Amino acid sequence: MDTHGHHPVSVRTAERHGVPHPRPVPVRARVLRDIDVSVIVPARDCGPWLDRCLTSLLVQRVAKEVLVVDDASTDGSASLLRLYAEHHPGVVRVVTMDRPVGAGRARNIALDRARGRYVFFCDADDYLGPEALPRMLAMADRNGSDIVLGKIVGHGRRAPTTMFHANADRVPLRDSAVYNSLCCFKLFRREMLEHHRIRFDEELRVGEDIVFTAHAYCHAEVISVVADYDCYHLIDRPDGSSVMQDPGSRDPVAWLRMIRRPMELMTRHVPPGPLRDHLLRRHFKLDALAQLGAPFLAADPARREQIAAEVGELCARWLTEGVRERLDEVNRQRLDALHDIDRLVRLARVEAASVRCALTGLWWDAEGRLVVRGTASLAGAGSDDGAWLDPAACAVSLVLRQKGDPVPARVYPAESGGTRFTVAFDPGELPSGVWHAYVAVACEGVTRQARLGAERDHEATAPVPRLCGGPAVLPFYTRSHGNLSLDVGGHVVAVRCAARLDAVRWRWGRRLVLDGRISLDGDGPPAPESVRAMVWRERRGGDERAAPVAARAGGAFRAVQPFGRFGPGIWDAYLELDLGGPPLRFRVEAAGVADDLPPPRAWWRGTRRWSVRPYPTAGKGRLSAVVRVTPVRGVHRVRGLARRLLRR
Repeated sequence: MDTHGHHPVSVRTAERHGVPHPRPVPVRARVLRDIDVSVIVPARDCGPWLDRCLTSLLVQRVAKEVLVVDDASTDGSASLLRLYAEHHPGVVRVVTMDRPVGAGRARNIALDRARGRYVFFCDADDYLGPEALPRMLAMADRNGSDIVLGKIVGHGRRAPTTMFHANADRVPLRDSAVYNSLCCFKLFRREMLEHHRIRFDEELRVGEDIVFTAHAYCHAEVISVVADYDCYHLIDRPDGSSVMQDPGSRDPVAWLRMIRRPMELMTRHVPPGPLRDHLLRRHFKLDALAQLGAPFLAADPARREQIAAEVGELCARWLTEGVRERLDEVNRQRLDALHDIDRLVRLARVEAASVRCALTGLWWDAEGRLVVRGTASLAGAGSDDGAWLDPAACAVSLVLRQKGDPVPARVYPAESGGTRFTVAFDPGELPSGVWHAYVAVACEGVTRQARLGAERDHEATAPVPRLCGGPAVLPFYTRSHGNLSLDVGGHVVAVRCAARLDAVRWRWGRRLVLDGRISLDGDGPPAPESVRAMVWRERRGGDERAAPVAARAGGAFRAVQPFGRFGPGIWDAYLELDLGGPPLRFRVEAAGVADDLPPPRAWWRGTRRWSVRPYPTAGKGRLSAVVRVTPVRGVHRVRGLARRLLRR
């Protein structure tokens, strides 16, 4: 049987039966067909990291070849590569360059020699997770993918994140963030690369992979994402010797001139319209306008003029109204200030600044509003104390964001004077959930935010919970960092509520009547409509019985519970409330009526005697009831005698 599961047929047998016999496949052709992934590794002076990189590639459980281009290394990497090639013949192939040619040329040389269905690019100082290629290849084969993005994690270096929230079989280029990642550490279908002659720009020392990946995106019909596994590990060299760690590699003017190439290439392939605007937004936000931030502040006045002029040329050529609408407010401000260098400097300073804030007071006012008082200022950009900034030119707001961001944030403008601010608002208007508090400082059209509460005065203790028009609002400080948050409805903070009995009595046989009052710790009683039911829960089995509750203003309530259908066991009484979140249950306290609880009530059901005895639990005096079932003595004997008489 051959490798495809078929029985071999000789040439003579095939001719005798008239069966067409396939032409023999050379051994080399079979090897070519069986390679799934060609991994291309450019290597120059990467000795300390090369062994880890190659080991991570060899453990990948796919049919692979590893093409390493030794770019004239001078650190002894060549001997290590020869050792790997000798021990892994047919898998590790080494191409040695006599002189340095750069990463782009090295990758192109290997790409011309690649034989796999897919190509993956890996730098020699990085490495792969053990299951990276199997997972990415499975995704590609399942969907016929042209490009597969595997999750990238950074170790001392920034890694792209926006496109790795969830696995995706097919990602549309227009409605996703995949184009934000233009590094080449991806799985590419080699047939697509060859058909469109997609290659690295060999003239570029930095950004050659941006040109390559942008070109590939333009021709990819199916793009997939593997986000549930750390596929590619991006390493920061401790010695700072990589090209991207070279300070000159991020020269803003050189970068702006480089980025023209992928923008020109992309616009040649993508016609004007929403898709082109979406892709151009990436280049303007992350490549062009980003140079007007920290790099702009670090430049001298003459260099700033040059940076602004380069950005202006890109805008004159490719900025459309559709691109502008897709940019955030700070970048639109920059576009409007391209001819005002001083304002660009102020915008960059504000964007680079951090918010210093402290909470100095937190309390409920007479109108039931929560009052937040504190200090806020911008610092850290241009000078440590923010002396460049006039506090009067800043607007301060309190921002509340719901955990998980399911709804829009709530913004409350503050009354401010200098660095001090005060905000008073009604938290009862907030939807149910946990809300985190931030301070926002807006200046020059740029808004900076920071969490509020970790820095606070001793007097700024969390106030008692408050019923705000029905929902319970519980201000609290988070356990991890001590930041201010609000729990609307009792989702994560325990609501302290007391349901105390004033009287208990039997009525109409087996009906227990409970009269009592409800109060919230630190506040008045809840609204009558907040009271949902009286719930009795059996301790051992967890069975429950519920009875309606008649609640009145002032916290008074009455519940009538029939015990006729209760099973035997110990039943605990709870009062269930709706305070704006999940249903909350509170044990009913009977300590005040412990001496006045009614006696047990008994009844007969067939030949069994049932009884119910309400009682206060030991210690805290909470209301419970024990239900017992007692068979009549001798009944079993009478039944046995009757059965024997009937048999006769």
